[in-house]
Order: sequence, then C-alpha cells, then structure tokens
Amino acid sequence: MASSKTGVQIPAPLHRPGDRPNFDHLDIPQAGGLPKPDISANASDLKDLAYGLVRVLNHNHSAIGDWDPYLDPKSLLKGLKTMVLTRAYDDRMMKMQRTKRLSFYMKCLGEEAVAIAGAHALREDDMLFPSYRQQGALIYRGADLVDMMCQCISNSRDNLLGRQLPIHYARKDLNWFSVSGNLGTQFPQAVGWSMASNLKGNDNIACSWVGDGTTATGDFHSACTLASTYNAPTILNVVNNQWAISTHESFASGAAESFAAKAIGYGIPGIRVDGNDYLAVYAVTKWAAERARAGHGSTLIETFTYRGEAHSTSDDPSRYRPADEWKSWPLGDPVERLKSFLIVNGDWSEDEHSDWEDECKEEVTKAWKEAISYGTLEEGPHAPTQTMFEDVYADQPWHLRRQRQALGI
Repeated sequence: MASSKTGVQIPAPLHRPGDRPNFDHLDIPQAGGLPKPDISANASDLKDLAYGLVRVLNHNHSAIGDWDPYLDPKSLLKGLKTMVLTRAYDDRMMKMQRTKRLSFYMKCLGEEAVAIAGAHALREDDMLFPSYRQQGALIYRGADLVDMMCQCISNSRDNLLGRQLPIHYARKDLNWFSVSGNLGTQFPQAVGWSMASNLKGNDNIACSWVGDGTTATGDFHSACTLASTYNAPTILNVVNNQWAISTHESFASGAAESFAAKAIGYGIPGIRVDGNDYLAVYAVTKWAAERARAGHGSTLIETFTYRGEAHSTSDDPSRYRPADEWKSWPLGDPVERLKSFLIVNGDWSEDEHSDWEDECKEEVTKAWKEAISYGTLEEGPHAPTQTMFEDVYADQPWHLRRQRQALGI
C-alpha cells in the first residue's frame, strides 16, 4: 500500500502491466495441514480456518488430510468433465462475442472448480443464488447448452424473453435464482430464502456467491448480519479471485488478513479454501451444508483463486495487471490438478482427456448451430413484442394497456 504524509493508505497491487508476476509473498500452507472440525463446533473455536487455507491435493497429486472427502472416481470424473465442458463453452461464447454474434460475455477461466465442486457438494433441491461466473454450476445441474446460448443471444427461444443481460441466466426448474447485475443483492436474498425454507419445515438450504469486491457493499454486511442473527441455513461464498472489475482485492479486504476472517465479527464460521482444489472446495462446501442442515447456521467460505480472463468482454486487464499473470498463480489450474489426481489413481488418462476436450468442442459447436437456428442477435427473431407487457402485473395498469393498444398488439 502507498501512504500519504497524513498516514492515509491507498491500496496498490504488487504487480502492474510490464512487471514480472511473482507470488512469493503469499504464504501457501502444505495440503492436509488443517483439521476438520465437527459440524457442531462453536464458531469462536474455528478462527484458524479463517486465516489458514484448507487444501487436500498436494504437489504429488495425492489427496491427504482430514478434509479428504474420499469421493468415488465416477463422481470426480463428472466434475472434471463438467469443468472441461464449461471451459469449451466459455471459449466459444467469447469468440462469438468478439465477432459480434452476441453483445456481452463473462468467462470463468481458472474458477471452474469454485462453482462446479460447490454444486457437486449440494443437493439438487438446494437453491443457488449465483453471481455471474458460476455458469459451471448450472451446466453441472443439467442445463442445456442451447438454452444457455439462446439466453445470451436473446432470440425466440430465450426463456427470459430478452429481459436479462446475456449470461444472467434464470432456471426455476434447476433451483437457480436469476443473476443480478447489481452485485451483492443475491447474498441477503439467499439468507431470506433459507430462512423461509426452514420456517416451512424443509431442510434444503441456500448457497450464494459474490466476488471479493462485493464484500465492500452494504448487501454483504446485511446478509452476514441476517445470517448470524437468525441462524439461517445459508452458505455464503466469497470468490477471492484477486481482482474486482479493475481494482485489486486489497481495496475490498482492507487490513483484514483474509475475507473469511470477516465472518468472525458476525459470530459465524469463516473458512478459507484453495479454490483451485476441487476436492477441498467440495469438502468445505459439504461440511457447511451439513452444518446448516443440522441447525447450526451459516458459514462464510472464501475460495482463494485467480481470475484468468478479463472481468468481462468490456474489460481490458492488460491496462492494470501483467499479461498472463494467472499462469504464475501458485495454486495452479483447477482442471489440470483434478485431471492429474485422477490419472495418478489410474482412473483417467491423457488420451482420454484429450478425446473429451475434442468431444466438448464438437458438442459446443453443434449447440451453437442449433441455437442460432432459433434466431440471431442481429436478425432475430426475438421474443414477441407483446411479451414486454406480460408477467409483471397481475392486473395491468391502464397506461400499459394504452401503450399496448397503441402498438396494435
């Protein structure tokens, strides 16, 4: 941080464009070092988890320690395959945006395990309140790629009828709450939903994600207060991918050693986890889910990861960070790490992985061709004009009826 003569501190990243990335300042603990507490443990006894880093996969691609979830190869392969498919989907959609086939897109390169391992650890009837980089969780839950693409193009098959920005998916059938462009709103909404679920006598919980920058907003603090006060069965994820739109995470973290440590003041457990370790993310999410279902309240999870791509297609990261900085990230690539673990255990191979990558590219290409058969961004057809007057008011106001009549629809 830079300091002025008055002692005011102005956060600044360690590396700027043109610098050589170096993450030697990070204290990355060895895998398997932190104990896994009982789900009924008092939050005040779990402070070490907020300042440490839960890791399961070590440098030899082995799973070690108390947090090892001992997942079967079949379920892990589903997770790996979904990460690869998500990456292929992202690549295709980014290319389409760059060629003006859709207006806007956001990739999740480097963060695939955050969403997919999280979804893997939850039940299908648990409600997800995502931010805009959890598309992998939606794919994991079975969303059709064509449907997702049509929403991004806003064509005649767009299930949201052109009422949302691209990638702001909403799927009631998959328990996926609509993504909000006003980031942070989903946190208190998730707490409220989980409270309602509990009051109805249900044991399904809510899980939400925000980025590190959003922790500086009022919605974040309101959600933590609600979660603590009402012992809400909610999982609150802070995805610390090192960068908000163009500001380093130090702007939002302040002097705190971790975002997970912010939970301590609210009296709820805070756990920091290696966000590029699929097994660790699964294990911590599973622990938090079991704790919530057992009536022990919310957990704040900080997934420590790195945003590999631009914030969005409207962003140019070369203006504020070194090129390819994410390739120097000491926690590696989540896809490569899980792939290596499965190969070491004899459950996967390089050839199988290469074949699956090719299959994913073919599937995504086929899905795109089908998606544009329902209309393109430039030429349509789009949702019928009259739909803009529907599904908003139970009894349509007079001025909207008059507007609709003026349009002749």
